Amino acid sequence: MLTAGVDLAAERTGTALAIIEWSASGVQLRELYLGVDDARIVEVAVDVDKIGIDCAFGWPDEFVRFVNDHAAGVRDAAGPDGGMAWRRTLAYRATDRDVRERSGRWPLSVSTDRLGLTAMRCAGLLGRLADAGIPVDRAGTGAVVEVYPGASLRVWGFDTRRYRTDPECRKRLLRDLEMAAPWVDLAAFAEPMITSADAFDAVVAALAARSAALGLYAQPPPELLDRARREGWIALPNAGLSDLRPVSLTDSRR
Repeated sequence: MLTAGVDLAAERTGTALAIIEWSASGVQLRELYLGVDDARIVEVAVDVDKIGIDCAFGWPDEFVRFVNDHAAGVRDAAGPDGGMAWRRTLAYRATDRDVRERSGRWPLSVSTDRLGLTAMRCAGLLGRLADAGIPVDRAGTGAVVEVYPGASLRVWGFDTRRYRTDPECRKRLLRDLEMAAPWVDLAAFAEPMITSADAFDAVVAALAARSAALGLYAQPPPELLDRARREGWIALPNAGLSDLRPVSLTDSRR
């Protein structure tokens, strides 16, 4: 199996791509790139079994309705009272609330945080992936899945404090990751993972893509499936990192 992970940014600068090969003989980080454009992501996605993208795949249904109503001049577009509780329904998707319950932290709001520009790029990228014949389902059942590296690491039991901003924290986190999963060979790309938070998250996104490929993630409940296919759904792992290990002759565990 091949999985890929993308830490998507609004532009090529800041976008990283990782490819991990999974086999009974071992797990190896094969490739890691910085400054990746959409064409390269599509090229890689054609050849892998699952690709995890760290970006919201859509916007909250309530936010979309609000923008449409406001543009049309609907008088009650500001909601029942325009208060904070109502505004939060515009800010967060169903999957954001689910991740908050499972990981203890809110994802960035695609409606109100800096993620918006990246999500616009992601919308175009999803269209290009579909045009290339790659199954795209925003709920995650296709070859493309939305992932959240920081929350995935926390679910797997790692300390993620300051890892996005401090290379020393990434160095410590990489060491912890290698100790927890010595069967994953990351050595060839340790330096860029330490120097670049984008590269680090791309690798974690590729690990989370493996979790999604095995079905080891919190899937949308039936009553939220249609919404997830519009808003997107974060494939947050619900099993340990060791459960991603391929079956081998000496170890019957994944």
